[in-house]
Amino acid sequence: MFEDARGVAVIAASDLNRARSFYEGVLGLPVAEEIPDGDTVFYLMGGTPLMVYQTAYAGTAKNTVFALETKDLAGDMATLREKGVAFMDYDFPGLKTVDGVAELPGENSAWFSDSEGNILALSQRT
Repeated sequence: MFEDARGVAVIAASDLNRARSFYEGVLGLPVAEEIPDGDTVFYLMGGTPLMVYQTAYAGTAKNTVFALETKDLAGDMATLREKGVAFMDYDFPGLKTVDGVAELPGENSAWFSDSEGNILALSQRT
């Protein structure tokens, strides 16, 4: 049914200019496409289209909205910390972070918020 379909990650921004500063400046993503309405911009992250669009509902999700798999979790976390990113700490049954990292079956993961309050994740397979 979806053999030729392509998925797109959709991220809400209450202030698109601020979000662009985060995705372009902090994460270092180049713009892949801008929609003429001025309220939507696309990036490519590891071949996955990432659509950031302006809406009043940005940052209201309490779950991870986008996860990024990396081969160097510690290095990428250090780079993001140098750019002012703070990683979240959790202490729930079955999920505890130490210095922002949770050791999970088959992967280590860390979570942080973008400029709009959306929760993003970094993970590295173990």
